[in-house]
Amino acid sequence: MENKPQNEFLFEKVNYKILLIGLAVITLGFILMSGGGSEDPAVFSEDIFNFRRIRLAPTTVLIGFGITIYAILKNPKKN
Repeated sequence: MENKPQNEFLFEKVNYKILLIGLAVITLGFILMSGGGSEDPAVFSEDIFNFRRIRLAPTTVLIGFGITIYAILKNPKKN
């Protein structure tokens, strides 16, 4: 008998779903962070200091990283 190496994925299907959700949340955070610049470089725009760019976007990115770490550490075989 010959032992053939089986092609197995590193994670289960659930892990990949959670991982994709985490990556989507990280992407959303970076999209929320974008913009706020001024068309004229000589004019300063206060829009870069609003709530969305200072608080909401970085928090969203950190939550996305937390979801991604959870997806990596989750063991679906252990119930």
